[in-house]
Amino acid sequence: MAPIIVTRGLRKEYKTKSGTVVAVEGIDLDVEAGEVFGLLGPNGAGKTTTIQMLATIVRPSAGSASVAGHDIRTAPARVRQACGIVFQEPTLDSILTARENLQLHARLYGVPPRVFEERIEELLGVVELSARADDLVKTFSGGMKRRLEIARGILHHPKVLFLDEPTLGLDPQSRQRVWEYIRAMREREGTTIILTTHYMEEADALCDRIGIIDRGRVAALDAPRRLKAALGGDIVRLSMGGRVEGFETLPFVKKVEWQDGTALLTVERASEHLAEILAHARGVKSVEVRVPTLEDVFLTHTGRDLREETPDDAEAAAMASLTNQGR
Repeated sequence: MAPIIVTRGLRKEYKTKSGTVVAVEGIDLDVEAGEVFGLLGPNGAGKTTTIQMLATIVRPSAGSASVAGHDIRTAPARVRQACGIVFQEPTLDSILTARENLQLHARLYGVPPRVFEERIEELLGVVELSARADDLVKTFSGGMKRRLEIARGILHHPKVLFLDEPTLGLDPQSRQRVWEYIRAMREREGTTIILTTHYMEEADALCDRIGIIDRGRVAALDAPRRLKAALGGDIVRLSMGGRVEGFETLPFVKKVEWQDGTALLTVERASEHLAEILAHARGVKSVEVRVPTLEDVFLTHTGRDLREETPDDAEAAAMASLTNQGR
């Protein structure tokens, strides 16, 4: 069966006063039906712009893409009908009730009233908002609003759901509940989910495969466990008074990185070789041994902290362009 999302050479650039800024540069992806696919990357890496192109919010500068068999350039209305989307920023109407927000969305998508009324009751139950169905959204907590947005996103039975930072700003309990809804939705609806997140544990727990995007390109793509296994060993972190040379000469050490007097070693079977590592080092203040995490994978492929707060020029240009277009 053909993938439900296919991109080839997908590119987006913006014109600025200082020249051309490339937000997405030649992305190739194949996403299978029913898959939970994660897009990870620093702010400004191109994740949100990629989703915006696939959802037909932003037109690509070059390349091609299809969603649910529909070309994003030539059949945008069909793509939109096949998609649901939950944006980073809340888009609910706060002066309407939860039920009214869902009714409005259903009408916009042409769902017949005899169908959507039953569907609304079902989804309000799924996201545990039945008791608050007729309360104004402005009285809801952040977690309740996010759950309602997810219900709205799947109201019209989309084949593909885009979740752009769905748990951003939520407390740990609310995040956990949203994860539960995403898992249940995948099982109940058979929906293909494209997820962006800044939370490594979220991506590890939810995603079948992950694409790490940096500077507008795919830097790595595979299942979480295989991405971690590809690092080639355990991580040994040595906090030291200064730099020590020669770790690379040890046959079981596969990689050495230094961060402000701290050595990060990638080691085969670290527990078996820890004594030899410590014998080679001097002035060790503390030792930490752990298996690789997705954050290690991320840093290996991008060299940047996942939680950077300052967007780069590409992201800033993208936001300015959308504002100018009135979106």
